[in-house]
Amino acid sequence: MQALTRTGRSHSSVARELGLDRRTVGKYARARTWQEVMRRPPRKPSALDPYLDYLQQRWDEGQHSAKILHAELQTKGYLGHYQRVKMAVAPPRRGLPLDEPRERPPSPHETARWITTHPHRRHLHINDRLPRLLEHCPELKVTHDLVRRFAVMLDNRDATPLPGWLNDLAHSGLAPLVSLAGALREDRHAVAPGITTPYNSGVNEGRITDVKLQKRLMAGRAGVPLLRHRVVLIAHLRRRYTERPTVSSR
Repeated sequence: MQALTRTGRSHSSVARELGLDRRTVGKYARARTWQEVMRRPPRKPSALDPYLDYLQQRWDEGQHSAKILHAELQTKGYLGHYQRVKMAVAPPRRGLPLDEPRERPPSPHETARWITTHPHRRHLHINDRLPRLLEHCPELKVTHDLVRRFAVMLDNRDATPLPGWLNDLAHSGLAPLVSLAGALREDRHAVAPGITTPYNSGVNEGRITDVKLQKRLMAGRAGVPLLRHRVVLIAHLRRRYTERPTVSSR
């Protein structure tokens, strides 16, 4: 593909000749090495992983015997099989890096959960991976810093930094955050009390969700009188259930 595209031919022309998709041709034409187009799944963790640094150290010192390396690792607590050590040192024999585990990139949902979770409540491996992820993605680092600053306001119930935080949010250069800044500014009279007071609209939001649920349960065909009747009835039953005295067991 690269030989054909280097002649000046278009990706579409090369794709028609080779019977491939134009995007596939483009991907291979832009690749500088074969590793860029290889889809190798991340290796599963193994019992050898904690000893890879020692294995690399001994390899650099000139010890290339898998049997000797396996025996040395056993004295350090490694309980795995000799074949695993042999497989790990096979790449260095061909001039390749040691067979180290490759981490699976976190999904957007996982990344969002890492950023919004308090650092003291994260797992240790997340506190290790998140800084490396933020280092490779400046946009995520900006988002992380803004989220943590807002979390500090909530923890301290202090809305004093809110105006400056909104300005930084609006000038972050990230369209979703800029849009969020505009929405919060329009509702700032409710946002500030939400930060500084223990009260929130969670109960009201729950009641609204309850009404919507009742509407959906009736396939959207219920009129206002029937819907009102069901909502009032459910509220009555809920109150009677919560106010019912508990019966002690004998």
